[in-house]
Amino acid sequence: MDVTLQYFDDCPNWQTANERLRALADELDIHITYHRVSSVEEAEELAFRGSPTILIDGRDPFARGGELSGLACRVYPTPDGPAGSPTTEQLRALLA
Repeated sequence: MDVTLQYFDDCPNWQTANERLRALADELDIHITYHRVSSVEEAEELAFRGSPTILIDGRDPFARGGELSGLACRVYPTPDGPAGSPTTEQLRALLA
């Protein structure tokens, strides 16, 4: 399974997502690739939905449709309300 973490430096939420993914990496035998998005142009080209964006086999499982692309922090729906990263349980369910 190919997992890519897309992020940009000015949004700290990617670090939380990274910690959660790394905690699951050994358990679920996944490899994480990192892609730093460095410009608005690159964000638009990638249809980058914000930082962090987690792609599983090239697909964004959290996309709902209609999201704008750009250099912004992304918000995820979680059981505890909106957050800057999916929960570990949400990620485990997608990666298991």
